Amino acid sequence: MINFNIPPYVGKELDYIKKAVENKKICGDGEFTKKCDAWMEERFHAQKVLLTTSGTTALEMAMLLSGLQPGDEVILPSYTFSSTATSAVLTGAKLVFVDIRPDTMNIDESKIEDAITDRTKVIVAVHYAGVACEMDTIMDIARRHHLIVIEDAAQGVMSTYKGRSLGTIGDFGCYSFHETKNYSMGEGGAIVINHPEDNEPAEILREKGTNRAKFFRGQVDKYTWVSYGSSYLPSDMNAAYLWAQLEEADKINENRLASWQRYNDAFAGMGELGLPIIPDGCKHNAHMYYVKLKDLEERTAFIAYLKEHGVQSTFHYIPLHSSPAGKKFGRFHGEDVYTTSESNRLTRLPMYYGLTKEDQDKVIQTVKDFFEQ
Repeated sequence: MINFNIPPYVGKELDYIKKAVENKKICGDGEFTKKCDAWMEERFHAQKVLLTTSGTTALEMAMLLSGLQPGDEVILPSYTFSSTATSAVLTGAKLVFVDIRPDTMNIDESKIEDAITDRTKVIVAVHYAGVACEMDTIMDIARRHHLIVIEDAAQGVMSTYKGRSLGTIGDFGCYSFHETKNYSMGEGGAIVINHPEDNEPAEILREKGTNRAKFFRGQVDKYTWVSYGSSYLPSDMNAAYLWAQLEEADKINENRLASWQRYNDAFAGMGELGLPIIPDGCKHNAHMYYVKLKDLEERTAFIAYLKEHGVQSTFHYIPLHSSPAGKKFGRFHGEDVYTTSESNRLTRLPMYYGLTKEDQDKVIQTVKDFFEQ
């Protein structure tokens, strides 16, 4: 069976984990945590980056730092992972789902403004498949209405919008380093903080509500509890695993982009398949390669056929507004023109660092065979 995903591994991970253990500093903010933070700040021209225990907790931090209160509203797409929504729900905020664009599967920026009420506080831009939302429009709407923008860039590490790294455009950005992502630490993530005034509140929030970071820098003489917070700081052993991959970030990125392009070239001209669209000004990171079938029935048959022939393919999100929690905590604003219909058509093909040409050729041929049968 050709797996849908194999977690990235470049070879130095275990050496660095061993070094973290030998440093006798395996909790957070050790040598490797600091290296990862600094690398992202430099590479992405980010004001401040802090590793977190997951992409989910990065989103939780962003929602809390946005000052959300019970009854506030958060605008987001329904076509996203539950973490995008639950991070807002935990603050007591209400979810307002809007439709997506069928070309990128991202939030339809033209539907956002009509969904704004006097309770709206945050807009979440989810960069699906590492392809940027239309950020100029979203930022313009947010600034005119005095709203906060959180970029859910869980899939967007190394992607850009008009030359700017995803996660650095809004007020906060959130990355994921889960084992399914381009770069992994098993479970982990990072929050990008784009305004200096949010740095200290973020450090306190991440360190269980204490001023521990300032204390260790010698900026205060007492280590004390100063506000609310939680344990959002990952182990340095996890960071050591990630650091090995960040050192090889370009190599991993180029390998994935080459695989993505081979799929795209192979399927070009196949009218039976809808292929990914990358808008002008967007540079993606080959996080996934998806195809769209005619409808749910054909997609179900397609996935079954691939599995029968040794290829693992998988559909993606079930629209959140149709779920029990989505109905409880939110509402869909406007008409669901594309969210459900497009999600029913989409399935993802095997895509990971080190996908061999032989395996990819088999995937490509199996896809073609399905339509020739």
